Amino acid sequence: MKKSVFVLVCLFLIGFSFRASQVLSKESFLKISPILNNLPDDVYDDSVLRNTTLLAQAEAGQADTDKDVRETATGKVHETDMAQEEDGVTGDDAFEDAFEEDSFGEYDDAVAAVQMVADPLYYFNYAMYSFNDVLYFYALKPVAQGYKFIVPTPVRKGVNNFFFNLLFPVRFINTIFQGKLQEASDEMGVFLANSTLGILGFNQFAQKHLNLKTANEDFGQTLGSYAIGDGFYLVLPILGPSTLRDAIGRAGDWFITPINYVEPWELEWGLFVVDKLNRTSFRIGDYEALKAASLDPYVALRNAYIQNRRSEIER
Repeated sequence: MKKSVFVLVCLFLIGFSFRASQVLSKESFLKISPILNNLPDDVYDDSVLRNTTLLAQAEAGQADTDKDVRETATGKVHETDMAQEEDGVTGDDAFEDAFEEDSFGEYDDAVAAVQMVADPLYYFNYAMYSFNDVLYFYALKPVAQGYKFIVPTPVRKGVNNFFFNLLFPVRFINTIFQGKLQEASDEMGVFLANSTLGILGFNQFAQKHLNLKTANEDFGQTLGSYAIGDGFYLVLPILGPSTLRDAIGRAGDWFITPINYVEPWELEWGLFVVDKLNRTSFRIGDYEALKAASLDPYVALRNAYIQNRRSEIER
């Protein structure tokens, strides 16, 4: 029964996406500099503080980039100043030319590094992006806001810790696959301490009192550590941005995620909804801030996701 319902839902979503792709007009890709190098993992009680932090990081990063570019351009002007004066080019003109060349060159390099991930399923991906966008604003966000209003913050944090503790097998096995034996040992210690002294993981006893930390690893990162490329960009219904490699990684992690073996299936889906709703309640406003700060939210979300995944693999 559970498998039949899952298959029907998948078929419906696929049919919807291809139908929607027929009416979508092709939009030109606007080159934008990604505003996020990494989405923070910390949980903020105040969504306004979190969004302010994200935008401040983006502005600070842009300022640092402009400073570096100007210094580089200035150095190049000094190196070629004598030669340009002989050709009748003034120092100011040389600086402007060098600055323009370097700034646009570094800008193009940064964008090209992200756009190396192909997007051949653009119409399908855009349909799924639109579906997820509507789902967020008209279903997930309003319910999450009501949930946040009713459920106290300490309780929501405890629920978040509980579900994080349940993902121990995913993190533990992938740290071993990546050869990170010390991290695997820490994961085991964190799981044992939090499951007992932390009361089934509701309290992060190991992180607070034993100074143990966890590495948020998954099978997609494991494949990336083996130099397996992204493949192509892919947007999944409900789950959001991904790549071919990360989608395969999600499938691999599915088999070692305890919640997927809960019976009956109604209880499994109920736990999934509670987890999704609870995590969303801590991040209300993040997606809105990204859309407000970008020229093309689809491209911005794609670039932010790819950059974030690459930084996670490099760590």
